[in-house]
Parts: sequence; C-alpha cells; structure tokens
Amino acid sequence: MSLRVGLGYDVHRVKPGRPLVLGGVRFESEWGLEGHSDADVLLHAIGDALLGAAGLGDLGEHFPPGDARWKDASSLDLLQRISALLRERGASIANVDAMLIAEAPRLAPHRTAMCANIAGALGIAVTQVSVKATTNELLGAIGRREGLAAMAVALVEVA
Repeated sequence: MSLRVGLGYDVHRVKPGRPLVLGGVRFESEWGLEGHSDADVLLHAIGDALLGAAGLGDLGEHFPPGDARWKDASSLDLLQRISALLRERGASIANVDAMLIAEAPRLAPHRTAMCANIAGALGIAVTQVSVKATTNELLGAIGRREGLAAMAVALVEVA
C-alpha cells in the first residue's frame, strides 16, 4: 500500500434566493451559492482532494457542469460516487481535513452534523473527518461576502 495526498479547492459566488448548503447541511439564509449542482463548496473541495489523491482527475471531469444529470445534484451524492470510484481502484480513505473560508455563516453550530454527513457519504468514521472555518479578515471578494471558498486535503491508501 502507498499513501497519497490530494488537495482540493473550490469557490462559488453568492446568489440571493438560492438555498445555502455546506457540508450537506442546509443553512437558514437569504442567499446561497451559484453553481450547477447544489454548489456545496466544502464538499466540492473534499471531492477534488479525494479524486486527486487517487489519481482520478478532478470534479469537473467526473461531473461536468454542462451535464444535465448533475443539475441541482446533491454534493453528498457526488461524494458517495467518488467514494465508490476510490473503492473500485482499491483505495481507502485515511482522513479528510477541510476548511471553509467565509465571513458568514458561522460553522461551529453545524460542524458535528457536517462531519457526520461527510463520513456517511464516504463510508468512513466521523473521527476521520475534520471540518474547520476561518474568515478572510474582510479582505477581497470573500471578505466582501461576494462568495465562499473551501480547501481540503485527503490522505488515501492505494493498493
């Protein structure tokens, strides 16, 4: 077995009137994120990190934004599909560490549910998932609340 690390990053613009979904949790909000699927920026970063660690390309390659099958798709479903791709390759997930970069909303009250959602979608223990948040100190587009970003790293064992 060899250990492989993958890095994921995603960013989405704010869109008024759209549901806000982060880590598979729907937030009470007057705005959400613009995107073809549910635009869960946190799960998209995790998915890219896992695909990268397994040498399987990126999210856009597997779930193209122009493909009607993925319109408004749940990113938890996409993570389940990614997990299945890894298993088919003989890979197992050691851990996932993700960070949301946003001025709002506050993540802390939802962190436990997010970790449980991610672990469930990936078929791993909650102890193998870490979710954190930071602000952009009011700098740039994120600081102006024009969008949200996320980064993730995944450690995968590959046969």
